[in-house]
Amino acid sequence: MRAKKAMLYTLAYAGWLTGAFAQEAAAPGAAPAAQAYGMSFAQAWEYGGWIMWLLAAISVFALAMVFYFLTALRGGAVIPRELMVDLMAQIRSGNLNEVRRLCDRHPCPLSAVTLTALDCLRNVPQCDVALLRGTAEAEGAPQAEAIQGQTELLLDIATIAPLLGLLGTVLGMLTAFGSVASDIASAKPVVLAAGVSQALVTTIFGLIVAIPCMAFYAWFRRRASRQIANLEAATSELLTALIGMGDKAAFIDRT
Repeated sequence: MRAKKAMLYTLAYAGWLTGAFAQEAAAPGAAPAAQAYGMSFAQAWEYGGWIMWLLAAISVFALAMVFYFLTALRGGAVIPRELMVDLMAQIRSGNLNEVRRLCDRHPCPLSAVTLTALDCLRNVPQCDVALLRGTAEAEGAPQAEAIQGQTELLLDIATIAPLLGLLGTVLGMLTAFGSVASDIASAKPVVLAAGVSQALVTTIFGLIVAIPCMAFYAWFRRRASRQIANLEAATSELLTALIGMGDKAAFIDRT
């Protein structure tokens, strides 16, 4: 819940910041933000046209996802340390009802796997060790996919941004040479320059958005892999404790 709130706050702030910056850049009397190669940011934004707004939108979304992953991929979000300690203590004491209540009060991937194991013990009359581990692994697979799969959003953005830049390149070149193709005598240098500028600007901004997204994706992918490995280790420890409790009939009575 905290991760979702952090994502919403980040989206709102980043959207306000980008809108204010774009409005300032587009203002007629705005001072040039940079004079690299004789072009200010306001001029670059104007040359880029509507594609620049698309790139700005996906960059805001990417920034929000970065802050969200910083919260969602913490070790405490996937495997809360205090929850793990409490679960192990209750399992060793044989109080599986309290184990279930703890999992219900603290929803997370570890709780989901633990509840699945408890349901197997309670509902399957002949739940042996192999079936118990198989049930836990079956629930752990979608949990691991959810942890790893959400980072793919940054990879998608890193793929789409250069394509938008390429689209701007094609449109800019079409603008630049369209007048030449129709009537070479009516071709104006200003039109040619504007078209070429659009082609260059959108390509540059597409890469500016894509490169950081790819870098963050690589980092969060490794971070997600570590969390999945930790989840597997914690699940194995919990299952070992459950199996070590003794007779299956005692499991059913306690659940």
